[in-house]
Amino acid sequence: MGIAAFSEERFPLRIGFGASGGPERRVEIVRLSTGFEHRNQRGAHGFRRYDAGSGVRSLADLSEVTAFFEARRGSLVGFRFRDPMDWHTGPFGRAPGGFDVFLGTGDGERRRFDLVKRYGTGPDAYVRPIAKAVAEGLRVAVGGTELSGGFMLEAGGGAILLDAPPEPRAVVSAGFAFDVPVRFDTDQLLVNVTAFEAGEIPSIPLIEVRL
Repeated sequence: MGIAAFSEERFPLRIGFGASGGPERRVEIVRLSTGFEHRNQRGAHGFRRYDAGSGVRSLADLSEVTAFFEARRGSLVGFRFRDPMDWHTGPFGRAPGGFDVFLGTGDGERRRFDLVKRYGTGPDAYVRPIAKAVAEGLRVAVGGTELSGGFMLEAGGGAILLDAPPEPRAVVSAGFAFDVPVRFDTDQLLVNVTAFEAGEIPSIPLIEVRL
C-alpha cells in the first residue's frame, strides 16, 4: 500500500503558534530606461512559507516535531498547518460568523460552493481559495438567514455542500476556521541538543502546497 501525498494530520498547534512566516508573492520587476517600472505577478495566488523552529520551547517539543517529521517522511507527505496570524474568516479577535465571506448565489440547482477568504474590498480585493477548512465551528447563511443545519463540509475541506439548493439569486455566505496545506521544505532536521540548550533556535522550514 502506497503512502498518501497528503495527510490530514495537523502540525502540533502549540508549536505552530510560535512559528514565524507568512505570505510570499512572486513579482517580476523591470526598471525601464525612463525610470518607470513594469511589474508583473507570476501567478494569481501567492504562497506561504513558515519556520516552525521559533515555536520549539523544549526538548519535548523538539522530540515531537522530529516524530512528526518522520511520520511525514520528510518532504514527501503534506499536512495541515495552522497559521498563527491568519486562520479564520472573521476579523482579528472575533470568532467566524455565517456572513463573513460571500461564496456565491443560488440558481435553484447548485448545492456545492467553494470556500474562499477575501482580503480587501471592492474590485481590488484578493480572493484566496481555501482548501483545508475545519468542520468544527463552520457557519453558513443563505438568503440572509444563518442556518442551524442542512449543510456539511466537503471531504477534504475545500467546499460546503447544502442539503437543498438555494433559491435563484439567494446569497450564500459562510464563516470558518482553516489550515494551510504545507510540507516540510527540507529532508533533514539538523538537531543539536547542546546548541538548543544554549539558546540556538533550530530551523524547521515549511512551504505551502497546492492541492
